[in-house]
Amino acid sequence: MKTKPDLRGHTAQQGAVSRAPQAARWAHKPRLARLRALLHAGEGGNALIEFAMVLPMMLILTTGILMFGIAMNNYLALTNAVSIGARTVAVNAGLTLDPCSVAAQSIIAASPGLNPSSLKFTYTFNGVGASGSSCPSQSVSSGAAGNLSSGSTVTVTATYPLNLSIYGTNYSASNAVLTATSTELVQ
Repeated sequence: MKTKPDLRGHTAQQGAVSRAPQAARWAHKPRLARLRALLHAGEGGNALIEFAMVLPMMLILTTGILMFGIAMNNYLALTNAVSIGARTVAVNAGLTLDPCSVAAQSIIAASPGLNPSSLKFTYTFNGVGASGSSCPSQSVSSGAAGNLSSGSTVTVTATYPLNLSIYGTNYSASNAVLTATSTELVQ
């Protein structure tokens, strides 16, 4: 068999496995080299142990980033939907008897990723407030529809619950909500 020198200059037969006990294997080496070899002999599992210690922290951090991203996505979807709802009411003034329903349906349609039953709506038509998903009027000149005169403003506000739950633990306050408001000029 061929011999191949190792890093310390010692030669051993290639492919041969030493069956001698550890102390006998290093008996011919100087005392310091033997101690160094014993200390460095079992380093193969250190990386696995370090990985096992760091993995839970990395998973929690990654999950937190994911949950924050979902909350940010909900906020952006809500903001966009409220803007569309306010614009729809401002354009449809004089054409509807229930402007609250028009706004609510527009917001729900513009935010398919949000749970419609969790959305809460408030409106201000030319300084007069209303809330809920419906505010019917008898005619276009009375009630909420009557407050939508050309040149006035309509303000639509929607709230949606904020959920920052990670592995069953909720990190947001019990009453934390996402709120979006948009004001449009009635056409």
